[in-house]
Formats: sequence, C-alpha cells, structure tokens
Amino acid sequence: MSHPAESSDSKGGAKRDFSTAILERKKSPNRLIVDEAVNDDNSVVAMHPNTMEKLQLFRGDTILIKVCFFFSLFVFHLNGKKRKDTVCIALADETCEEPKIRMNKVVRSNLRVRLADVVSVHQCPDVKYGKRVHILPLDDTIEGITGDLFDAYLKPYFMEAYRPVRKGDNFLVRGGMRSVEFKVIETDPGEYCVVAPDTEIFCEGEPVRREDEDRLDEVGYDDVGGVRKQMAQIRELVELPLRHPQLFKSIGVKPPKGILLYGPPGSGKTLIARAVANETGAFFFCINGPEIMSKLAGESESNLRKAFEEAEKNAPSIIFIDEIDSIAPKREKTNGEVERRIVSQLLTLMDGLKSRAHVIVMGATNRPNSIDPALRRFGRFDREIDIGVPDEVGRLEVLRIHTKNMKLSEDVDLEKIAKDTHGYVGADLAALCTEAALQCIREKMDVIDLEDDSIDAEILNSMAVSNEHFHTALGTSNPSALRETVVEVPNVSWEDVGGLENVKRELQETVQYPVEHPEKFEKFGMSPSKGVLFYGPPGCGKTLLAKAIANECQANFISIKGPELLTMWFGESEANVREIFDKARQSAPCVLFFDELDSIATQGGVWDLGCSEGCIFSRFCSIMQDIEKERRRGENPDSMDEDVDDEVAEIKAAHFEESMKYARRSVSDADIRKYQAFAQTLQQSRGFGSEFRFSETAGTGGASGTDPFATSAAGADEDDLYG
Repeated sequence: MSHPAESSDSKGGAKRDFSTAILERKKSPNRLIVDEAVNDDNSVVAMHPNTMEKLQLFRGDTILIKVCFFFSLFVFHLNGKKRKDTVCIALADETCEEPKIRMNKVVRSNLRVRLADVVSVHQCPDVKYGKRVHILPLDDTIEGITGDLFDAYLKPYFMEAYRPVRKGDNFLVRGGMRSVEFKVIETDPGEYCVVAPDTEIFCEGEPVRREDEDRLDEVGYDDVGGVRKQMAQIRELVELPLRHPQLFKSIGVKPPKGILLYGPPGSGKTLIARAVANETGAFFFCINGPEIMSKLAGESESNLRKAFEEAEKNAPSIIFIDEIDSIAPKREKTNGEVERRIVSQLLTLMDGLKSRAHVIVMGATNRPNSIDPALRRFGRFDREIDIGVPDEVGRLEVLRIHTKNMKLSEDVDLEKIAKDTHGYVGADLAALCTEAALQCIREKMDVIDLEDDSIDAEILNSMAVSNEHFHTALGTSNPSALRETVVEVPNVSWEDVGGLENVKRELQETVQYPVEHPEKFEKFGMSPSKGVLFYGPPGCGKTLLAKAIANECQANFISIKGPELLTMWFGESEANVREIFDKARQSAPCVLFFDELDSIATQGGVWDLGCSEGCIFSRFCSIMQDIEKERRRGENPDSMDEDVDDEVAEIKAAHFEESMKYARRSVSDADIRKYQAFAQTLQQSRGFGSEFRFSETAGTGGASGTDPFATSAAGADEDDLYG
C-alpha cells in the first residue's frame, strides 16, 4: 500500500511526495525578482520592456505588486492582517535585467521585502482617482520642523504627479535640508487610489508614533523557520477550509474543525498560531487556558461559550487555545468539578460547530498525553501536528531569521553554528543570539561609561557580533529540553585520558563514527551499536571516558545515577526511564550515561530483582530494543546522500578475520548450563521423561543428540528442542 501523500508516476514508477504540494511554486511570468532602483522615486518601479510586453503593461500604468513569500524553494502569496502589497507606476528600463523589477527602499519597506526576494505584478484597472486621503507624518522625522507641512512637503510632492497611494503605506518626501516620512491613514474610495489635482488631502491629527509602526507582535510566515512540512499541513487544514470551502463541498467531505499543535517548550507553537492569524486575514480569538478560569460557578463555561459565539459571528475565524492542557485535562485524573465541566463544555462546543461555519479551532500544548482523550478524535481535533526539534537545516533557517537584523562580523559561520546546536529549539537559538550579542557588549564595557547620557558613535559602529562571541555563548547555553537533566557540558578531551588506546579506538568506532559519518553506515548497510557497557574497578576512568566521547562527537550528554530512577510511587520509576529517553530523542545526537547501572540491572534476571527494579530493568530493555526500530523507521530514501547509492568496496575474508579479534560470545557456558537445567526441570514436570541437554558435537539424529545451533540435514522438525 502506498503512502497517502505519495503518488506513483505512470512512466517511471517514481513516487512524488504531495505532503508539501500546497507550498509548491506555480510558475508564472508575473513573478519578478526585486532589484535596486536607479530612479529613487517612491511611486515608480522599472521593468524591462520585454517583461512589460509579456504582462501587457504600458508605460505609466498603475500596477498592483504583491509579495510572494519565499519558503525554502516554494512561493505563495500572503494575505490578511500582515498585508504585503502596494500600488506603483510602471516604467520601462532597457538596463533592467529579466525577470527583475527595480524599486527603491521605500517601496521595499512597504512590501517588507529585501533585494532578491520575489514579488508578483498585476494589472490594476480598477484604480480610481481619490476623493479624500488622510496623511500624517511620523513623529521622529518632524522634530524641530516649524511651518505648514502641507505647503512645504505634501503639495509639491503630489502636484500634477498623479501618484497612486495605498492605505497603510509610508512614503518619504525630501524638502530643503530635511526629509519627512508620512503615512497614508485613510483613502476614499477603496484601499488604494490615485491622488489627482482635485483630491482633498487632510493632514490634521497627532503624528504617528514610530513604536506603533514597528510592533513586534505582528509576526508572519517569514518569521517562522525550520517547520516547512508542518506549515504545509497547517495551511491545508486552516487556509483551504476558510478560503476555498467549495473544495471540500465538491468532494462531499466535511472540512476539519480542529488542529492540535504539540511539542517541547520553545519550539514555536504559539508563534505559528500568531503567524497564521496575521496572514490568513481571519478573525482571531485567542484563549489563554488559565484566563477563562473563574471562582464563580458557571462563569468559566460561560467565558468559553462567549468565545465560540464571538468567533461564529465574525466568521471566517480562528479560535486559538494556548496551554489547552490546563483547561482540558483527563477527567478521570481531575479532582476538581470545575475542570470536568469545562472539558464537557469544550466537547459540546466543538461538536456544535457547523460543518460550514468557517471556524477553525487550534490548540497548543507541550503535554499532549495530559489532554482528555475525548478531544483527540476526528470531528474535534482532527489533526495532531508535532512541532518538534528542528534538524540542522531547520536550525539554519531559524538562525538566519534571528540574525537578519544583527550586525555580524564576516567570520560568523551560521552553518557551523547550526551544526553544533543539536537539540536546540527556536527559543534556544534566539537566546543563543541574545547571549552572543551580550558577550559583544561586555567586551566594550571598559570604554562605555554608564553615567553618560549617550554613547559615542565610533564605539557603536565598531561593535559587531563575531564567531568567537557565538562560541562563548554556546559554552554557557544548552537545549531547554535538557535543562532538568543535564549536569554539565563535558569539556573533557582524549588528551585528558591517559592510556587506554584500544578502548579509545573502540569508542570512536562505536559511538563517534555513527554520529559524524552516518552516511558510511548507510552505504554498507550497517546498523550502529545501541550501547556501550563500561566495566572495571572504581577510579579506572569509566565516567571520564563517557564525557570524553560525548565531547569529541559534539553530542549532548546526560548523566544519570542508577538509584536516581527509583521512587516510592508505583509506575513512576518506569516513567522516569521513559522521560529520560524522550529527552534524549529530542536532543539527538545525545549520549546517555547510566552510572551505577548494576543498581537496577543485577545479574540473575528480572525474577531475582525487586518489583520496582525489575520493572525498571524491563522498561530499560524494551526501550533499547525500540531504538533500532525507530532508526529504521526514520530512514527516508529521498533524503539519503547520493554517495549511499555508490557501489561499496568488496568485503573480504581478511575483514572478518580482523573483526573476530574483537568478537565475543553472547552466551556463556554458565548460561548454557542454566538453560539446560531449566529445560530438564520443565520436561520432568510435564512427564516427558527424556533428559535434555545441548549437544557438544553436531548430531544427525534424535532430539537428545541434536545441536540446535547447527544446521541439520534431517530438516526443520529435527530442530525442536523438545523432540
């Protein structure tokens, strides 16, 4: 059976992945690359004459320019509160390359794009002459200016120019010795119009504050990195039902009602929800879990009902419930009656949503298993999306987002930083950038006087975050998923370990090589070892070796003392083991070092241990066995290195002879005698009467003389241990 998100090509049988089809670029001649303008006019953009001919544009036409969001290799339009479009006059320029469009800094700022970004150009035949426009200056550009701004700046700027303006756009007017920045507050008619000679221009009112312009809470898709596949799923489940409900109606299925985002703290769940709200243009109602709780009986449920009623009135809309586990815990584990009623009310409200109501419910939590199971079914939260720890490519995207406004030195290597930050989520990378900037500031504290009102411009210009600052910040930070368990970041190297050369070599082959060269193991079809057991007298360097190998392969290091896993509560010890392995998976590659392992895994088997120790040991063994299954499930043929498909070197007998020097038996003679005694006791209790033992030489006949580890010519029936 093929994967539902894949389709086979009819010719070559190759499978195409449709999981990110919604993000794919639709080729069109009207998609152009942003280039620097030669003419520094706020209302003019320039294109090559051939480009204008393809788009059926003439010199002086008013055009609508929209932003195409560049997400990896995919492009799509943005809509909603974080609008990114503007209107300009098109001019032809023979020197402009194809397919590029030249625009000045003011136009790029209105579109919130940079050079080499992608925009789409559209004809704008419905633009009308404006009746009235309301324009106000920005407060920080008019300090010290006296006189009438209209006569000095606006009137000469718009005089006989027929400039198109867009509501919400800023534009810069140069006059005399100063430049003043203005904002278009309102236009009539429509959201964009052309300022003609008979258009009334109003400029009364308080100047616009710059702080209101640069609001940091207006995040968009370009502020979210490392979650390309997750964003594709969210756009399918949110934007398609809201913008094109006829797609579901034509097929005859109900659109999804809810999405549950889960993942470790700091992975970007709330950020994604805010970005979706700003970009879709839907009414957004945010419910922070604890905020709806009330001490008055029935008021909590009433607050929840009001939120859903408000969302239905303003459809299409999105209801976002942050920290949903705080208001919808498992009812069987909840002592309070209020929590049970809120869960029941939420279930009723989600079931009461009409299939065509155009209301989507989004929830976010870092504890999905704490939510009531009744919510986690189709018709309520239809899809659960894991916003997990980003991989190396995802971390690089996040770093580029957080450093786009930072002043970096030329020696900063973001790719190397992304490679060294295993297990870091978006919040950790943001904290890393902040710590690197603080380190840069600390170096200049000897020339900065805190008592001064201002800092010398020469000092400010000399400050830049370098690669050394990031390296120092890495030494003082660690992934948030490990902050409860990690003891320290190992700084032990091989030079700190004396002797033990053979042990070092084996550790490098067993632990370091799979981390640094996974493609070689895939190439030879080998599975890396799951674990290494250190044994020896106290003080011989077992813990030191574990720290050294973790430091050498730049892996995260978690040290656990065996007795730390034991608790007095039933089931808590096994949960501790599971939690530690979950944290290690989130922060992979990771070295788990179990010190004093003999305290939970003594010789003799599970039946010789106490109840708690036996359960821990069983849980430990089952997780170790699952590691290999997870590794095989995680192998994606599409993401394998091309070198993996190359022909491997021939493995000869000499290779096996060398490997036999380090091979050992998995079953000792004592184990064989123990199993023989157990089998004999079992046979006697069942009344078989025949004695069982492992044969020392390969036999050809009866059950008692057959070596179960040798291939018998008598067939498979001769291999039965009990004859």
